[in-house]
Amino acid sequence: MVVADLHVHTTRSDGTLTLDAVPAAARQAGVEVVAVTDHDRLQPEIDGSVTERDGVTLLHGIELRVETGTQRLDLLGYGVDPTEELRAECARIQRNRRERGARIIECVEDRLGASLPVESRDGLGRPHIARGIAEVSDYTFQGAFDELIGDDCPCYVPREVPSFERGCAVLSDACGLVGLAHPFRYPDTAAALSKCASLDAVERWYPYGRAVDDSLVDDAIERYDLASTGGSDAHGETLGDTGLDAAAWDRVETALNV
Repeated sequence: MVVADLHVHTTRSDGTLTLDAVPAAARQAGVEVVAVTDHDRLQPEIDGSVTERDGVTLLHGIELRVETGTQRLDLLGYGVDPTEELRAECARIQRNRRERGARIIECVEDRLGASLPVESRDGLGRPHIARGIAEVSDYTFQGAFDELIGDDCPCYVPREVPSFERGCAVLSDACGLVGLAHPFRYPDTAAALSKCASLDAVERWYPYGRAVDDSLVDDAIERYDLASTGGSDAHGETLGDTGLDAAAWDRVETALNV
């Protein structure tokens, strides 16, 4: 039984749940602990690194994309106590997100000959743009990614992201645990897992929707003495599809020391 979902997004980035709606969604799923891990943004409405709302424990987290030189990875920081350096890095990333979003929107509008109901802003991600495309065209949400704004598509614009070393440094100073997200989503899983030598944790439980070789993650956990995290990566209103049982959460909670 999942009691802790440690990978959840809200409207602060590209999720559909407001922070205020998270506790009710968690109770509906029988989840007792939720880590709010919005993309490249801190959650100012969570007091401290961990708090309780309506009977649900909310862990302040963040998901930060970084560049290794051969591929981009996502790092999950848990138990965030924001430093000025992390705030500054997030602000820099959001400036780039706004600029990149404006360029993607302009390209899509030129190709479609239609205005999108989306404006460039902090927290803007491609899912927002894909939803806008689906509203004004025959493209579906997934079709927008597949044919217009996905990697290598005509309206794709890459983001500027910090290096792996930079990301690790700013997160380590501000978080109780820093881990690798969804290792089987990267082109080179083995190379991604090797980066765990510099991390505290790895996402052991994740809804890939396909069979994966969990032994590779288990080997990394043993080799690098990692905490095992997990979550649904929820962007909608359903939480707890995947996550930690009570025993696994107890181990992570101890490692967090929050």
